[in-house]
Amino acid sequence: MKFSRITVDPKQMGGAACVRSLRVPVATLVEMVAQGLTEDEILEAFPDLEREDIRESLLYAAEAVRERTLPLTAGA
Repeated sequence: MKFSRITVDPKQMGGAACVRSLRVPVATLVEMVAQGLTEDEILEAFPDLEREDIRESLLYAAEAVRERTLPLTAGA
């Protein structure tokens, strides 16, 4: 899958995946969605973002976790 809105630059944000070199980490957007913020609330917090940035960030995160297995605690 091609991600046209996600950038990774070792010289920016410690090499974390960001949205369009805006210094907004994908992880930040995923966390905001997980906390229940709406797209409108996220866009208000980050006026330089676009709706498609949020959607592609979620797709990128899904692909990232698909690539590896994370340890889970039994019964959690």
